[in-house]
Amino acid sequence: MNRQQPTPAGSRAASAGLVLVIGNRNYSSWSLRPWLAAAMTGASFDTIRIPLHQPDSQARIRHYSAAGKVPVLVDGSHVVWDSLAICEYLAERFPEAGLWPSDAAARAVARSAACEMHAGFAALRRDLPMNIRLDRVGHRWSPEADADIARILALWSGLRARHDSGGAFLFGRFSIADAMYAPVVLRLRSYRVPVPGDVAAYMQSVLGLPPMQDWMTAALAEPERIDALER
Repeated sequence: MNRQQPTPAGSRAASAGLVLVIGNRNYSSWSLRPWLAAAMTGASFDTIRIPLHQPDSQARIRHYSAAGKVPVLVDGSHVVWDSLAICEYLAERFPEAGLWPSDAAARAVARSAACEMHAGFAALRRDLPMNIRLDRVGHRWSPEADADIARILALWSGLRARHDSGGAFLFGRFSIADAMYAPVVLRLRSYRVPVPGDVAAYMQSVLGLPPMQDWMTAALAEPERIDALER
């Protein structure tokens, strides 16, 4: 279970448990990734939401991390400030959650897929920014973004073809790879990107996760608007 942390700005959470600092749910794809992984562990954690692009955003974030970016995980005296690093920390902190495949070969492939998302697909990020409130028909994107989309669809189809007997996700059961691609699922949904049937089924599995439903509901209720991401 996760709890929305009421800690005021400028005050570090007093709880000795996990605290995840995130940005706007509607826009912050990097915040969604470790938040979803944390939620899927079943562990209790607090959430501090710091709206981005506000005059005090940087100061509030730097209270938790000198990097000045979200997300940030605070676990007592430990601070982790990168999405994939947070997911890795959670996998080690909660091994019973099985956030990576148990098979070594599958685990290596899952890490490769997660790292490809972490480091790549710049055109997709630029041309189809995450905005959960959008339902955009006829949105145009560059050939470079089209190539990114084609690679992602092929990757998902290939992974599902190899691991479909174990469950509905990329490696059967939910893993960090799914958490890393969850914002892409939302992007394809928001911009009505055509996808083959197997990918559509996978997307529905991700969207149907109770934590994803909770995140999307909270995103729709947020009052902030970032004009640069309202395309």
